[in-house]
Amino acid sequence: MLSRDPAFFSGSYAPEDITFLLRRTVIDLTPVDLKERYLQDGRRHYSEMLSEERPPSPDHMAVYKAALRDHKERLARETLALAAAIAAESRAGEPLGLVSLVRAGCPLGVLLRRALRLLGRDVRHYGVSIIRDRGIDHAALSLVERECRPENIYFVDGWTGKGAISGELSRSLAGRDGYDARRPRLVVLADLCGGSLLSASHEDWLIPFGLLGAPVAGLISRSLWADDGLHKCMVWESLREADQSRDFVDTVSALWTPEMLAAARPAAVSDAARAECGKRSAELVRRVMREYGVDTPNRIKPGIAEATRALLRRVPDHVLVHRLDDPDVRLLLSLARRQGVGIEEAGAALHPYKAVTIIRKIGAA
Repeated sequence: MLSRDPAFFSGSYAPEDITFLLRRTVIDLTPVDLKERYLQDGRRHYSEMLSEERPPSPDHMAVYKAALRDHKERLARETLALAAAIAAESRAGEPLGLVSLVRAGCPLGVLLRRALRLLGRDVRHYGVSIIRDRGIDHAALSLVERECRPENIYFVDGWTGKGAISGELSRSLAGRDGYDARRPRLVVLADLCGGSLLSASHEDWLIPFGLLGAPVAGLISRSLWADDGLHKCMVWESLREADQSRDFVDTVSALWTPEMLAAARPAAVSDAARAECGKRSAELVRRVMREYGVDTPNRIKPGIAEATRALLRRVPDHVLVHRLDDPDVRLLLSLARRQGVGIEEAGAALHPYKAVTIIRKIGAA
């Protein structure tokens, strides 16, 4: 089994919870402002660079802890509903493969793996890289297919923003036997653009693991492109004292009682709701591009999680929120004020999102 291969690892997760199909490496770090310039002038792709990830501030960690305290029951219920949906539609009696898209999919993937085991399924869980504009790590996926039939492989991400990764997954699977590239088996907690097969909701809410990077994803970095085999990553040993990876999944999975397991029902979202969500998302992105003079959708980061991450690792220009007094955007607003980023209350016009960060055009005032 791949989980026993010494070439692979589990980060700071328990070894049985995930196998990262990545090569560990160390690269020189690129300052955020220089990285942004390289991205926008086309000199380098984002998957060729990493900036330093710093430990969360005490205020940042306090918001994460509060979000986990307030939403752990919802996470427990919705994860069980997704697991029940996967169990209901996948082939029984065969190994079930969960492929968490590195790295936002990993916390949810670990929870789903544990839930599916409790539901009696033989499940293997892998962390695999997918990179916008370059695709999924086909070398890693081929390894997964040695242990699981393609028809029994499900891809896991934390959420969808505007659909860049779900679209990349579709393009990556086109022509690969055993997959429906038009509708990949993508599973997410919150689908904000109608890009998944299975989701617990279409709501933009304060998903706790969306507030942290490496400290809730096994201490691994974003994945790095490689054209000579498996994609790569760095392990952020400098963040070990801030690590929440095991605590997060232990906290949520500890809430699963026998009664909750017995009552778990498959998450169900209609095709009509998915299509309507996609339409509204696309319209919102077009409107923001037009009103704020944005030249590429890559500079628009919609949804609380994506908007927050953009403030932590990009050069932001504006933050739009639906309501300034919404506790779900408290961390986002704190980060924006600290950086001197403009904030606007957009009201219902921002629907289906609660927050959007616009990346600054380098060279613009």
